[in-house]
Amino acid sequence: MPPRLTAQDFDQELLILFDAYVHGGIDRRGFLAGAQRFAKAGMTAAGLLAALSPDFALGQQVKPDDARLKTEWVTVNSPAGYGSIKGYLARPAAAGANKLPAVLVIHENRGLNPHIEDITRRLALDGFMAFAPDALTPLGGYPGDEDKAREAFAKLDQSKTREDFLASVAWLRARADGNGKMGAVGFCYGGGMVHWLATRLPDLNAGVPFYGNTPAPEEAAKVKAPLLVQLAGTDERINAAWPAYEAALKAAGVKHTMHQYAGTQHGFNNDTTPRYDAAAAKLAWDRTIAFFKATLG
Repeated sequence: MPPRLTAQDFDQELLILFDAYVHGGIDRRGFLAGAQRFAKAGMTAAGLLAALSPDFALGQQVKPDDARLKTEWVTVNSPAGYGSIKGYLARPAAAGANKLPAVLVIHENRGLNPHIEDITRRLALDGFMAFAPDALTPLGGYPGDEDKAREAFAKLDQSKTREDFLASVAWLRARADGNGKMGAVGFCYGGGMVHWLATRLPDLNAGVPFYGNTPAPEEAAKVKAPLLVQLAGTDERINAAWPAYEAALKAAGVKHTMHQYAGTQHGFNNDTTPRYDAAAAKLAWDRTIAFFKATLG
């Protein structure tokens, strides 16, 4: 098997171009046109796109049928949103009658793909009741193709989608097998959603946004939950807004910690792509689990 590609195998300008493509700044044709100048012998622009795109088999750490877990698909009512939202629930099988701390898991801008399902199972193995809603539910759910998922995601009415996530929080918190404590973790778009939820939910007990957009600084005063903010070292699109928001959090007395991982790219925790950084991801995830255990019980 050939060695796994890493971010260091690609030109930084190409990585920035790919980030723009993933987040809707340019379309597929625009990426391919821009990537052409980075194509070398044996690697076309289309090949570069394929190499940078997720390979979900690389990142499956916990099998869907792992006997240590109980998993199920559930549908949550969301009257103020799209009417309902489907999601993936994972709990430790050995929990018995013990009441579990709950964690909402929020995906990137491609819906609930296999990688986020795996993240949900990882949390369950660490003793949490984890629930990952799929914002693409009203459009048929995650389509099994990242490009199609990204195109569908752009069609969502985000005001309704936000209500779907609020409904998911309410449903998860109300479960009889929960201990009443609620945390949220999200990645990219999901990281931004964690920041937003923290401004809307004074009873949120903990938030861990991974490289997510921050709200306007004036929103920081509404945050009551402690935050563990995880940022990549090279991620100007996200990092540029952080200093102003951090200053607002400090001014509001919000308990927060930020870790920035030198030399990493946006998406460094995602172990299905070359942007994955194993050392930084392990450290960030260990910190995430420790933070949730300290804040959620």
